[in-house]
Amino acid sequence: MNHDQLALYNKILVLYLLNRVSFPLTQAQIYDFFLERNYVNFMNLQRAITELVDTGFVTAKSKHNRTYLTITAEGQETLAFFKNRIDTSLKQEIDEFLHINQFKLRNETSVLTDYGKVLSGDYEVHLTVKEKDVTVVEVTLSVPNEETAEAVCLNWKKKNQDIYQYLIGQLF
Repeated sequence: MNHDQLALYNKILVLYLLNRVSFPLTQAQIYDFFLERNYVNFMNLQRAITELVDTGFVTAKSKHNRTYLTITAEGQETLAFFKNRIDTSLKQEIDEFLHINQFKLRNETSVLTDYGKVLSGDYEVHLTVKEKDVTVVEVTLSVPNEETAEAVCLNWKKKNQDIYQYLIGQLF
């Protein structure tokens, strides 16, 4: 494959991956998938993602020190033209990876935590669960120190579904 063909192939792979999920993926998740399997090198993947964003085939939104990528309608149309160029075994590997890791990937991108020190000296912890850009639940807590803030963030990532179900049970 020449350079231009390889660049196109890398873009098609990214579009295919993004098209197979119903939620945004972080740029780090995409990098992890492709780089761990040596499908593409870092520079070529970075270039492919940048060009997909620049051409409007993918949207990139930065929040909480993460960049979330989503395929656009234009990206889906483009993928429809070129997805037959992706090797069938590679499509199967991507699909299998997503099937096995869907909950983990979704949880990483839709369960958000953040904290910061406020004027009183306490720490304010922001906990959020999003589903397709809709906030499902959002909680802000005041805690006495940074260690507690970190622990609350960690526990939110582990227990957010139980907490949400508890709140719904108590409020409805």
